[in-house]
Amino acid sequence: MFIDFFIEQFNKNDKKIAMVWEDKSTTYSWLVNRISFWEDKLKKSGITFGSRVVLDATFSPESVSIIFALIESGCIIIPLFKPKNQLKEEIFQECKVNFVISFNNSFKIEPVNKEIMTHQLFDELYHRKHPGLILISSGTSGKPKAAVHDFLQLLKKFHKPGKKLTILNFLLFDHWGGLNTMFYTLSNAGTLVSTDNRSTDNICRIIQEYDVELLPTSPTFLKLILLSESYKKYDLTSLKIISYGTESMPMNILTKINKIFPQVKIKQTYGLIEIGVLDSKSEKNNSLWIKLGSHDYKTRVIDGILQIKSNSTMLGYLNAPNPFTEDGWFITGDRVKIKDDYFKILGRDSDLINVGGEKVYPDEIEKIIEGFENVADVTVYGERNPILGNIVCAKITLKTEEDHAIFIKKLKNHCKSKLAKFKVPVKIKISDKIEYNYRFKKIIH
Repeated sequence: MFIDFFIEQFNKNDKKIAMVWEDKSTTYSWLVNRISFWEDKLKKSGITFGSRVVLDATFSPESVSIIFALIESGCIIIPLFKPKNQLKEEIFQECKVNFVISFNNSFKIEPVNKEIMTHQLFDELYHRKHPGLILISSGTSGKPKAAVHDFLQLLKKFHKPGKKLTILNFLLFDHWGGLNTMFYTLSNAGTLVSTDNRSTDNICRIIQEYDVELLPTSPTFLKLILLSESYKKYDLTSLKIISYGTESMPMNILTKINKIFPQVKIKQTYGLIEIGVLDSKSEKNNSLWIKLGSHDYKTRVIDGILQIKSNSTMLGYLNAPNPFTEDGWFITGDRVKIKDDYFKILGRDSDLINVGGEKVYPDEIEKIIEGFENVADVTVYGERNPILGNIVCAKITLKTEEDHAIFIKKLKNHCKSKLAKFKVPVKIKISDKIEYNYRFKKIIH
């Protein structure tokens, strides 16, 4: 019913390799059989249409089978990846979870709450008779938000034929980027390669071993590949596309990636948990300008903030105010510049630092600092100040160790020569390592 299109594709390609998980291959035929197995098991476990189910897993063939079975059963799915204990109870309560499916040597189904608890967004899904998806934001800019989707609206895009590719699913199970990669790969009879070991060496080894053609990842991970020089140890010539998103891309990193991989198309993507991943086109390989274009959605810019209208936009948040305009446009919170049909993402409006009434973009300052000698990584953030409201601060990771006091003095002089006085970092901290979360997004302090 809900996944007939996928099952039809899988049956047409039953002998082909659907997935490679931790160096073990799985066929499309196996996937179809396991989906059927899990549909039956879910039913026997009391999981029915409208059940709210947490799937705590990674991109193993078994968990992929389960997510298809949950969709077919009409469930509301909450994919999580090893949720932090302090957030688990809060997420379970806000999502009114009925069941948890988790993996510990084998998959187990655990009832959590069989009470009939409702919410207007769940009622809307029930009225439509559609399965749902709840995506939890990373919480890098505040409390994690729970976005409720009509799953069928998100899946419509995968009915459109795409390219059959071998794709490394670097992004995680609880991230729409990861799910988007999974559905795209499998709907086009490609091969989805996955691993829990996301070290730079292992990712490069997998690309070489399985002739991976597309690597979707984050700018932070690309930075780690450059610093580790893992790319020098392996043959990565199978790569055709590197796509990046989830955070801003430093221009110096983009330039280096283009130099190291001249044969590879470097593509910026744009997506949010509230709208999914939009079709996009980079102006060129070494450009941060991006075109967002498709008949499936519309874009407009109001007061410098990007707004989007699409059938695949979420129904709403479970735990946050309505982010829609009166005429139904989703306010992304991303501040942008416009050049013809292209956008340049300047950063989240919530990340702007207000210094004595002046607006400071962290990204602008980071670009200046990234070009300074011996800087491996930088994160610019605001800190409360009783006089100015906020001051600009920077956390730096060095490529090689040097006297911190001398380095900070040189860096401040460099910033003063390039930036207005109110944009120059007042506080500069030196860190011994690049800090990033489990989604390989840098941590903003």
